[in-house]
Amino acid sequence: MALLACLVEMLKRERMPYVAFRHPPAYTALEQAAVSHIRGRCAAKVVICIADDQPLQAVVPAHYLVDLERLRLMAGARTLRLANEDEIAALYPEFEVGATPPFGQMYGHRVFVEQCFVGEPEMVFNAGTHTASLCMHYFDFAELVKPVVGTFGLRPGRPRGGARILPVPAS
Repeated sequence: MALLACLVEMLKRERMPYVAFRHPPAYTALEQAAVSHIRGRCAAKVVICIADDQPLQAVVPAHYLVDLERLRLMAGARTLRLANEDEIAALYPEFEVGATPPFGQMYGHRVFVEQCFVGEPEMVFNAGTHTASLCMHYFDFAELVKPVVGTFGLRPGRPRGGARILPVPAS
């Protein structure tokens, strides 16, 4: 499979092991996990944000949302918002919008990774198109990208702060 030249060059230069594979078109991280037959918690979603006019990448599991306020605090920013499609296209012109891989360091952009990825045997993410993905061990990814690791993801169905709401037993 032909990966985009900029990704191949970086991965070869850094001697990073990876597996590239093709799959049917998938436009969300959850679709990508389903068509690739991978566990959702290993499928990484890259969310492009603008913090005080500077782009950053937030990487969370496919089924998570980004807590923008927590991310803003982690980034030490006064303001933080989601980037729009035109901004993403201008920031990462060689990648399809919505298929940006989590290699923001290639562009001088900070990368933030949800803490739950630490120790995972693999991460799977878009390789610049909606039909190609990369799989890497988390520790290889972290060595290459040197992300800021923290807790800023919101798992659907869980209240903020990670507390669980337990049912009250019937009397």
